[in-house]
Amino acid sequence: MKQKSILTWAISAIVYLGIVIGGYTVYASLDNDDDHGYTHESANDNEEKSLNEQAHNDNHTGQKSVGNGHSAHNAQTESEVITTVKYEDGSIIAIDVKDQDQNSPELEISHEKIMHLIIVSTDLEDYYHLHPEENGNGVYTLKFELHENSYKAFVDIKPKNLAYQVSPIELHVGEGHIEHDNYSLKVDTTLTKTINEKTVELLTTELGVNKDVTLNFDTKGITPEPYLGALGHVVILDEKGDNFVHVHPASEEKTSFETKFDKPGIYKVWGEFKFEGKVHAYPFVIEVK
Repeated sequence: MKQKSILTWAISAIVYLGIVIGGYTVYASLDNDDDHGYTHESANDNEEKSLNEQAHNDNHTGQKSVGNGHSAHNAQTESEVITTVKYEDGSIIAIDVKDQDQNSPELEISHEKIMHLIIVSTDLEDYYHLHPEENGNGVYTLKFELHENSYKAFVDIKPKNLAYQVSPIELHVGEGHIEHDNYSLKVDTTLTKTINEKTVELLTTELGVNKDVTLNFDTKGITPEPYLGALGHVVILDEKGDNFVHVHPASEEKTSFETKFDKPGIYKVWGEFKFEGKVHAYPFVIEVK
C-alpha cells in the first residue's frame, strides 16, 4: 500500500512538472512574439522618421542650393513658389508670389532687399535691376516706365523654407510686341567698358565648361561704393536669356566673382558698380567653349 502511494505521488509530481514546463514555454513564446512586434513597429517608426527628416533636409538643401546657387549655372531644383509679372497702367510693374497652395510665402531679405527684379529686353540690350516693395497678399509693386518692347523678367527672391528656382517670365509692353528670334550676340573683342568716365575691365580665368571660373573686374584704381551690401553685383544670361545667374563678390574687399558654366555658348555679363552715388551696369559678351 505504501509502495502504491509513493508511485502515485511520483506520477503526480511528473505531471505537475510537465504542466509547469509547458506553461513556461508558452509564456516565453508569447513574450518573444511581443518583442518582435515592438521591434518591427519601432523599425517602421524610425524609417518613417528618417524619411520625414530626409524630406525636411532636402527642402532646406534645395532652398540653400537655390539661395547660394545664384552663382551656379547648374543649380536646378523644382520650384515650390510660383511668380507672375504684369505691367499695368503704363507704369506699374506688379509681381504676384504664391506657393503651391496659393498662399503668400514669407520672403527673406537678401542683400538688403526682399526682392531683386531683373528685366532685360529679349535681345539682351536693355537691362534693369529693380526692387519692388510688398503691397500685401503676396503682391509686390513698383512704379517704373518701360519702353514698348518684349522683355524677360527674373524674380530673384529667397522664400523661407521653400525651394525656388529663378525662371524667365515673358513680359510684353505696348501693342506691337517686338520679337527677337535671331540670337546674334557678338563676342566682345575687348573687355573694357567706360560709362560716365568710369572704366571697368573684365579679366577672367579660362572660360571652360564645368570649371570654376573667376570674373575679376578691374575698376582702374577706384574702389566702388558699397551697393546692396557688396562692392558690386553680377548678372549672367545665356544668349537666349533662359539661364539666369546672380553672382555676389567672393570677398568684401575685391570686385572678384566666382561662378561655373555647365554649357558652352555665348553669355552676356552685366557687372553692376556704384561710383559717385550712381549705379551703372557694365555689359560684356563672352564665349564659353
